[in-house]
Amino acid sequence: MIEVRGISKSFGTMRALDDVSFQLGKGEILGFLGPNGAGKSTTMKIITTFLAADSGTVKVDGIDVLENPLAVRHRIGYLPENVPLYLDMNVQEYLRFVGEARGLSGNKLRDRLDWCVEACGLTSEFKKTIGELSKGYKQRTGLAQALIHDPDILILDEPTSGLDPLQIMGIRELIKSLAGAKTIIFSTHILQEVSPVTDRVVVINEGQIIADGDVNELAREAMKTNRVFVGARQFGDAVETDLRGLPEVSEVTPAAKPHEDGCRFEVRGPFGQDLVGAIDRLAREKSWELTELHEATFSLEDTFIALTRHARENREVTS
Repeated sequence: MIEVRGISKSFGTMRALDDVSFQLGKGEILGFLGPNGAGKSTTMKIITTFLAADSGTVKVDGIDVLENPLAVRHRIGYLPENVPLYLDMNVQEYLRFVGEARGLSGNKLRDRLDWCVEACGLTSEFKKTIGELSKGYKQRTGLAQALIHDPDILILDEPTSGLDPLQIMGIRELIKSLAGAKTIIFSTHILQEVSPVTDRVVVINEGQIIADGDVNELAREAMKTNRVFVGARQFGDAVETDLRGLPEVSEVTPAAKPHEDGCRFEVRGPFGQDLVGAIDRLAREKSWELTELHEATFSLEDTFIALTRHARENREVTS
């Protein structure tokens, strides 16, 4: 549905994007993750035809964005980082204007207006002038304009910016409800925004893609270890000694909140090892009474820091 191949973009001497490539299939939701200034907005502007890349190609539904930009825009709903609003219009007037500009009229326009207002939580603000709205309601109005023409593809640049926690939850649920029906890219620099909405992320840093894949798999590969928590009702020193003796184990650390009658450890081993299986076999051999044994994921923060560190180290080696 979206194919980005080798795009680069410079602004004067600053290289904003450097050979960026990724693909997105129909009905997929992709989290586009990176710090401020990483190149997320520039990439989205190129996909949506607002900017032209210096090199590389972008296709949307098989259409080249440079050869037929109007056909691409017809298929896309776009919420840019700076929401495009006419502050002197009220919400109803604005959404009707955008709908008409998108070619809607009559019952189709009324139906889409009703759906967008309900889905984006704008019922109470429908008659208010946009300039009077809070930042959160302005963001919702911007999201409604991206959805008004029922596009197949949504490009959302920081869609939860300025929203309170309850509003953020509402936008997350809306995005998830559209999964399968629409292809969605949403960008964010807030790591916690990704996992509640999608498992797949593309991570960009300093204009380069440094990771693309499932959140949990990226975490394992980035950290280079598996992470297992094990608890037992036995004497802690003995359990720790036995765990350290396993060839699959590289690190054993006492963990917080042990069971009141025993011990609890965080155990790590090289990525790809069956750490849970090895500990389970040891526990049976030693007749431990286990209170806990499970593999845990690394946080998105841990993953992102590790990925950016690896990318920086690789650039330093090759430069």
